[in-house]
Order: sequence, then C-alpha cells, then structure tokens
Amino acid sequence: MYRFLLTPRWWAINVFLLLSIPFCVFMGSWQLGRFEDRVDNHREAEAQVADAKKDEPRPLDDLLPVTKATSGKQATATGRYDTQLLVPGRTLDDKDGYYVLTLLRTDTGRALPVVRGWLPGEPDPAKAPAPPAGEVTVTGALQASETPGSNGVSARSGLPEGQTAAISAASLINLVPYDVYDAWVTLNRGDSGMRAVPASAPGGTGLDLKAFQNLGYTAEWFAFVGFVIFMWFRLFRREVELARDAELGLGPATDTADTTDTADDGGKPGDADDDNGDDVPRQASGVSSPVQ
Repeated sequence: MYRFLLTPRWWAINVFLLLSIPFCVFMGSWQLGRFEDRVDNHREAEAQVADAKKDEPRPLDDLLPVTKATSGKQATATGRYDTQLLVPGRTLDDKDGYYVLTLLRTDTGRALPVVRGWLPGEPDPAKAPAPPAGEVTVTGALQASETPGSNGVSARSGLPEGQTAAISAASLINLVPYDVYDAWVTLNRGDSGMRAVPASAPGGTGLDLKAFQNLGYTAEWFAFVGFVIFMWFRLFRREVELARDAELGLGPATDTADTTDTADDGGKPGDADDDNGDDVPRQASGVSSPVQ
C-alpha cells in the first residue's frame, strides 16, 4: 500500500520536506535573534541615557558629532538666547503639548537649539516664557538632529510662523539667518516653570517598526513549517486512500460506447443493408440460382 513512497514523485516531495523544515526553523530563529538583539540594544540605550545624567558635563564641541556613544551625554554651552520657536505635536506622559525651542547663539558663530521645556495644549507664543536675557550657560542632554517622519516626528509642512515640526539643522536653517549645530540639547530642568523634556535613546536602538517586523517574520517562518507538514500529511492521506480503493477495485469506471449498431434501423425486411453491414444485393424472388 505504501509503495508509492518509492516513486520519483514522492522522493522529490520527501526531499523537499526534509530540506524546508530545518531551513524555515533556521530563518525563524535568525529573525528571532534579530528581534532579541534590538530589545537588548534598546535596554542598553535607555541605561546609557540614565547613566549619562550622572556624568560630568563636557563642552559641546568635545561631544560632536552626535553618535550612539555620545547621545544623551551631558553637554554645556555658553551664549545668548536669540530666536524662539514652538514645536507642536509633542506628548509627555500621554498628554498633548509642544516644546519651547530657543536658539542659543555661541561664540563659534553657530546657534545651538535648546529645548527649554514642554507646555500642554496647543502651541501659543503668548504662553511660552521668554528666554533669559544676557549671557547664559546651559547644561543638558545632547541629542541628535531629528528626521521628519520617523520616531514620531511629524513631517507636516505649512506650519504657522514661529513653529517647526522637527528639531534639525536642515529644518532650522530655513528659519534663521545663521548657521545651526547639527544637534540639540534638552535642559535637565525646565526653564521658567516648564516641564523638562527627558532625553531619548539614540535612533536605531529602540523598539521601532523594524524590530516588530523581525518578530512578525519569525512567526511567518515557523507557521510555514506547520504548513509544509500539514500539506505532506494531506498528500500522504490522499495517496493511501487511492491505494486502498485500487485494492478493492473501486477505481473510476470507464464507460464503453456500443458503436457496432450505429447503422441499425430496426432490421426491417427489404432494407438495402442488413444488421451485419453486408452490401451484397439480395437475390430477386422467382429467379433460380445457377447450378454450381
């Protein structure tokens, strides 16, 4: 009954099964490992941001450019506050609000974007506290420039005057007439009664969409293992049923059509053709046949 397993067709099916299962398991395990690596990186990045608050502040220029190693580090800069902008669409503790961003003009000729704090509600320049006058020294967590459309940063355009969607040099250079650092700082303590904005982990180390894509691919590979096994048993059961039917003589019957009497018109006497299809003319009555 199971001799069909030795046919070339089933040899190919079995080889495919034996190769596909370990391959799918390997790919699923690899995707799961990628997800676990991202989780570990996320935890390490959060721990780095928390530990960076305890570090001694360093001059801004010593920490640039911003990398995963310097993101979240305590930086200091001295200068005078200049242009102030509002950054709408920012949440803090699940509440909607906006950042108060003020550009600190330093002796280098460039300005450092400084997030002085967060306020709830819709952006309102009248509610945003004015920056301190004169020369100030700020200390806060160093952050990399934001990329519009990623990590929750809005990519909307056409904002009212005095607002920006992203904190980045590429966005701010069009709003102020001087150069801007490709980085920004969030103060450790909110200025003028505003709430301080906590530093975030560097980009590419969080549980973002790519991390959950790895988790989804893991589920797909392991689901494919189950699908391959299911299809093999389904084909096997079908072949066994066909083999049993053949042993019991329950195979599909073939109908034979009777084509021998297609020209039979009922066998009426006097027809030109009789039932056996002879074309020999009948002998006329009253005529004796010649003696052989």
